[in-house]
Amino acid sequence: MFEVAVIEDPSAAEVSLDPVRARLLAELVEPGSATMLAARVGLPRQKVNYHLRTLEQHGLVELVEERRKGNVNERLLQATAASYVISPAALAAVQPDPARSPDRLSARWLLAVSARLVRDVGTLITGATRAKKRLATFALDGEVRFASAADRAAFAEELAGFMAQLVAKYHDEQTEGGRPHRVVVALHPSVNAAKEDES
Repeated sequence: MFEVAVIEDPSAAEVSLDPVRARLLAELVEPGSATMLAARVGLPRQKVNYHLRTLEQHGLVELVEERRKGNVNERLLQATAASYVISPAALAAVQPDPARSPDRLSARWLLAVSARLVRDVGTLITGATRAKKRLATFALDGEVRFASAADRAAFAEELAGFMAQLVAKYHDEQTEGGRPHRVVVALHPSVNAAKEDES
């Protein structure tokens, strides 16, 4: 089981968004049968079986074990990941395009860049998984509290300048076999702080 899987297929995304199926996926972090799940979610076993077959057809759950229980074979299934992210590629015709209106101060542009990040990393994870290779990535996540909007603007300018220097230092167009990497740095209000501001 993967920690996180990216759903790129539109029909798998649609299947995962059904509330009953989403609940079954959450329950299947640990292996379970239709009978076990029916008791947990309060639905008839036949209905749970129907949803499990649909999830299995779309690769969101997989068979872990089949065992004989009385006159029937009990199938134990498990989710293929502990959590899922739906890639913007699942909505290819309407996925955000950061090239449309690049504005480093726009929240919508930040969202488009973030969507591209999810799409690209999802594609890379899928390829690396198929090739049975590790994917080289790096991420930083942190929080900073600014005393004022002016401090935030100064921080953003300083960060942009530092990133430009760092990219200029290491960027190499000439070396044969070099591989381009995308760098994304984002700055936005923390969600908890934004909620406090609204109250």
